[in-house]
Amino acid sequence: MGEATVRTLEGRTAATPPTEERADRPVAVRRTSMDRLRSPRRPRLWFEILLIAVSYWTYSLIRNAVPEQKAAALRNADWIWQAEKILGIAVEQTVNHAVNSVTWLIVGMNYYYATLHFIVTIGVLVWLYRWHPGRYAATRLVLFATTGVALLGYYLYPLAPPRLMSGGGFVDTVLVHNTWGSMASGNLANMSNQYAAMPSMHIGWSLWCGITIAMLARPMWAKVLGLLYPTTTLIVIVATANHFWLDAVGGTLCLGFGFGLSYAWYGSVAYRLPRQVALERAA
Repeated sequence: MGEATVRTLEGRTAATPPTEERADRPVAVRRTSMDRLRSPRRPRLWFEILLIAVSYWTYSLIRNAVPEQKAAALRNADWIWQAEKILGIAVEQTVNHAVNSVTWLIVGMNYYYATLHFIVTIGVLVWLYRWHPGRYAATRLVLFATTGVALLGYYLYPLAPPRLMSGGGFVDTVLVHNTWGSMASGNLANMSNQYAAMPSMHIGWSLWCGITIAMLARPMWAKVLGLLYPTTTLIVIVATANHFWLDAVGGTLCLGFGFGLSYAWYGSVAYRLPRQVALERAA
C-alpha cells in the first residue's frame, strides 16, 4: 500500500519509504533558455575574437559618426573649465605645462596615451579568458556596457579637449613633440571625432583593468600595479591636455553602469562568480 517491506534480523517486517521519497536519488532540474544565458559558460576563442573585433569596429564607427559639433563642444569646454575653477580643481593647465617642460617625460606619456589603452585592456581580456573563464563573460559585459553607454555621452554632450580650447593656453603635446600614435592630433586627426572627450574611456577602460587585476590577481605586487594603472592614466590624460578631470568622473560613472548591468544579469558581482566552469553535458 505504497510502502515496501523488508525482513529484519528478528524475522519481523519493517516498512521502507516509497521509492520516490528516497533522498539518494538525483533530482533532474530543467533549465530554461534564459537560465542558460545568465549562467557562466566556458568562452569560445573564435567567438570572443570575432565579438571583440566587431564590437570595437562598431564602437569606432559610431563614435566617429557623431557629428563634430564644434561650437557646442567649445562652449561645453568653457563651462567645464569654469566649473572646475569654482570647485578648485582646475589645475590641468599647470600640470600640462609642468610635464611638457620635461621632454623625455611628456614624450613617454604621449606614447603611453596612444598605446597602453589598447594593449593593457586586451591583455586583461586574454588573462581572464585563460585563467578565469567562469568570470570572463560577466567581466567582459562590464567593459562592453561601459563602452556602449559612453557613446551616448559623445552624442549628447560634445566636448572639446583642453588642447583645442580657444585661448585656453594648453599645449598639444603630440603636435609640439611630433610623437606618433595619437588619434586626436597630427595626421590621424581626421580619422577620429575631435570633440568626444566626455566621458573619458581611457579612464573607464583603465579603471576596469585596475579593479579586475586588483580583485583577481594573487601576488600583492600585481594588485598594486593594477591600482597604479588607472592612477597613472589619469595623470597622463591631464598632462597631455586630452581630458579634464571631470571627463574622468564621466568615465567612472559609465563603469559604474557597466558593473550594475552585469550584476543585474548574472545576479552576482563578476569577481565572485566561480573561477572555472564545468563542462556542459549534452541534454
